Amino acid sequence: MGEAHAELYLLAAGVLLLASLLLSRIGGRLGIPGLLLFLGVGMLAGSDGLGIQFHDYRLAQIFGVVALAFILFQGGLDTNWALTKPVVRRGLSLATIGVLVTAGLMAVFSHYVFGLPWLVAWLLGAIVSSTDASAVFSVLKERALGLKGDVAPLLEFESGGNDPMAVFLTIGLLQLIAQPDAGVLSIVPLFLKQMIIGGVLGYGLGRAALWIINRVQLQFEGLYSVLTIALALTIFSATALAGGSGFLAIYIAGVVLGNAEFIHKRSLINFHDGLAWLMQVGMFLTLGLLVNPRELWPTAGLALACSLFLVFVARPVSVYLSLSRAKMPLNEKSMVAWVGLRGAVPIVLATFPLLAGVPQSQILFNVVFFIVLTSVLLQATTLTLVARALGVREALPTRTDYPITYTPTGHNKNEMVEVDVLRGSAADGTRIVDLHLPPNALVILIHRAGEFLIPKGATELEAGDSVLVLADGEDLREVQRRLGHKPIDFIPLST
Repeated sequence: MGEAHAELYLLAAGVLLLASLLLSRIGGRLGIPGLLLFLGVGMLAGSDGLGIQFHDYRLAQIFGVVALAFILFQGGLDTNWALTKPVVRRGLSLATIGVLVTAGLMAVFSHYVFGLPWLVAWLLGAIVSSTDASAVFSVLKERALGLKGDVAPLLEFESGGNDPMAVFLTIGLLQLIAQPDAGVLSIVPLFLKQMIIGGVLGYGLGRAALWIINRVQLQFEGLYSVLTIALALTIFSATALAGGSGFLAIYIAGVVLGNAEFIHKRSLINFHDGLAWLMQVGMFLTLGLLVNPRELWPTAGLALACSLFLVFVARPVSVYLSLSRAKMPLNEKSMVAWVGLRGAVPIVLATFPLLAGVPQSQILFNVVFFIVLTSVLLQATTLTLVARALGVREALPTRTDYPITYTPTGHNKNEMVEVDVLRGSAADGTRIVDLHLPPNALVILIHRAGEFLIPKGATELEAGDSVLVLADGEDLREVQRRLGHKPIDFIPLST
């Protein structure tokens, strides 16, 4: 019987995953976010739908925390530090001041409009205060939405950096509810401890992980995927056990690895991309199973009012205040304000009051779920429309699929990048040999009008050519100058 049950559970998991992926494919053509469909499949399969009974909030919380750790790790791997560095100050402001302002405004609204006790109102605000990394990363990729200026890197950095703040506020408020005489200032040392330890260990353990990946010699390439999983789990849990923010540490470690060279980098990043998607789909399915649609209706009015206030008041005010001193166009700030997607993180955080036995915690959970549903339905479906209306939408840069790949060994600083020949540059109409490129810069391939050309010294470059170059950072910048570009850090094709 036990074996039959196990097979039944596996069948249900497989069917739900398959149904989610197929529906997301259809939903993408209709403009419906995949996140919404994943939640919908879970809700339809639940006790009010197909009858799958799942009410284990502790298991859902554990799975959600692990899933979020891998999603943040992948987000860090995908973060190009050269593009993110200029927005770090603004991102930190959004991830701290923005989260605090959002939580405070939501607390005031829910207290005075709906009469929630102050600590419970603050708890609701804290739970929904952060944007969701999985939601932001996936929706921007799903929409293939290019954004002008610093909007995209700022959104990605904020969504990866504000989860630790929301987790801290939630845990701190739960401590105040359990010990109301402790006082608000008692949680300040906890915040400093979590952020400092999380930041230091995230960077330190990230560097250690890089050293291990490049030094260990495993027998099979597939074992390196297992190694990176083990390292990610170790970084997250070790930081948490040391009293730091595991979420901050795992994101920083991902950034450290993603902006360094290590063996099998391309295949490992692809692996973690797939793992992050699996975690994301599984997390939304699980959270969808937790909710019975019938239980949402009694709190629908409260939840809808909170959702609209969050989207149209709390989020914009928090963004404009956080970025008030930033030299950033108003339309870009407005786009950041609109992309305040709430996803699985608030729902995972909403399980903390349930497990802590906080009064009205079930109402909080239902309201938070409704807010997430509304956020994905309203904001995610209108991202392209709003970006076009604000004039911040731009086409994503097209990258040529070259018939060769480059796998860094981790023992050198070479990168393989694609550089376009600009019209009117010194390279336009010039033979490669006459460009006098750095001796350690190797031109591997030329892409011209859909054709691939094998370069020779006598090959004459033309405006519009895409030149595939292998060299280290300084030589690459010199190649960029010769081909008419202002030297910048290009994204390596090896990643």
